[in-house]
This record gives sequence, structure tokens and C-alpha cells, in this order.
Amino acid sequence: MNWKIEEAQQRFSEMMSAVVSEPQLIYERDRMVAAFVEAKIFQEFITWYRQQHKSSLADAFTELRQLCAEEDYIFDLPPRLDRPNDFAENLYDISL
Repeated sequence: MNWKIEEAQQRFSEMMSAVVSEPQLIYERDRMVAAFVEAKIFQEFITWYRQQHKSSLADAFTELRQLCAEEDYIFDLPPRLDRPNDFAENLYDISL
């Protein structure tokens, strides 16, 4: 059922009872602003949502940076020795 905000406020207990049969949608000026659903349906949604959100490599690096900041840890990288770095070698050469 659809409710206006004022109506939902005035008849809150009735709206909460109606949640058992179907979701209750609350509108403000023809725009949906809230939806009341049964707790079981909401819990199923939360479970689904968490399964959809899989952490990425960027999330892992963000977490690593945060842990390093909290522990006051500095990660020193050794200089690259495996291959020449043309960019670094020609950084100040403006003839390129």
C-alpha cells in the first residue's frame, strides 16, 4: 500500500500491521522516500547485498594503508634492480 508521509505518521500502528501482507511504501510529493518491509525480508536483503559486494584489490590496499597508519609502520621499498628505468634516466633530458 502507498502512504503519504503525514498519513503514515498518523496511522503508524496500522501501517506496521499491514507490513505482514505487503511492503508499505511512503511517498512525499509523488516520490518514494521510504519502504517498510517485514524484518525477515529485510534480513534476506542484507544477506544478498553482502554477497554481492565482494572486496576488490583496491579495498585490500585501502585496508593495508589504514593498518600501516594505525601501527605507524613504514614500508621501505628497495631500489629496482631488475631492469633499466628509461623514464627516470631521461627525466631531465628535454630533447626527447
